[in-house]
Amino acid sequence: MLLKRYTGNLLLVILLFLLLAFFFLGDVFIPKAIDFSGYPMLHSVFVVFLGLFLESIPFLFLGAIASSFIQLFISEEIIQRMIPKRPLTAIFASIAAALIIPVCECAIIPVVRRLIQKGVPVHAGVVLLVTAPILNVIVFGSTYYAFQNKPSILYGRIILCVLTAIIAGLFIHLFSTKDVVKEDKLELVHGHEHDSQSSKWTSFIDHTSQEFFMVGRYFIIGTLFASVFQVFMDRSVMADIGQAPIKGTALMMGIAFVLSLCSSADAFVAASFSHSFLPGSILGFLVFGPMLDLKNVLIMMSCFKRSFVVTYVLLVFAVVFSLCLIAGGLISKGGF
Repeated sequence: MLLKRYTGNLLLVILLFLLLAFFFLGDVFIPKAIDFSGYPMLHSVFVVFLGLFLESIPFLFLGAIASSFIQLFISEEIIQRMIPKRPLTAIFASIAAALIIPVCECAIIPVVRRLIQKGVPVHAGVVLLVTAPILNVIVFGSTYYAFQNKPSILYGRIILCVLTAIIAGLFIHLFSTKDVVKEDKLELVHGHEHDSQSSKWTSFIDHTSQEFFMVGRYFIIGTLFASVFQVFMDRSVMADIGQAPIKGTALMMGIAFVLSLCSSADAFVAASFSHSFLPGSILGFLVFGPMLDLKNVLIMMSCFKRSFVVTYVLLVFAVVFSLCLIAGGLISKGGF
């Protein structure tokens, strides 16, 4: 068991070193090391994959750090004192907490998993999953700059996010079981080992590496699929149905799911579709994508039980789809 733990920590150091090498030397050495000159599509897939990977991996690492900090330094008693007892109050408290949690759609999943294990109600955790990737200053700023001439998109994104959180939180409170988190076998093995054999900070590094590599393998698979889709996607097919509210909204939500963009940058991609799609469809892309995409569903499958993940996916899709259709109608009539 000790060998596995130290191997994980060593891999974490190697990965961080490789990330720094990519940032500072990648544009010089990668083209020389990997020759894609005869395979332009493969080259495009590699470039898109590397962009998604480098864009998201720091936030995934941040989520693993936050999850380990919660596990080792914040007790169940502290968390339970911070959570309002009434379900509706807990939902609004979670929305407020999302404003100050500096994590994206990938990083928030292990954080919520750890919070639920510490005693946070499942419905409050769902609210954090829905709101944390959207309700932050970076996303506000990127959406504002991408849609400076369309403030209704910015307001709509925020309003629909909050409404989705309230509806989903109430639904989960009324109908979902409390037992939604997968048992972590590594945690069961090492759960009591840290306090007796190592310091808190050694345990912190150990937990971070375990959490990071448990979630990271699913993240890489999802990112690879998203890269292939981005390269081979035929935009001319989308333009044909972009002016149909129902089909256009469903298509844009599907595109957001597969592209798996970071919420801090997805507004600029959405803006490129704004001439072909209606405002409600654009909102579907901007609201649904940060809540659910290919890579974070795979990450959720590693952290939560399958029945909960299926319920969450269907619930969020139905709520966002319905709200975007309503919002699109309101915008077309001068609302927002």
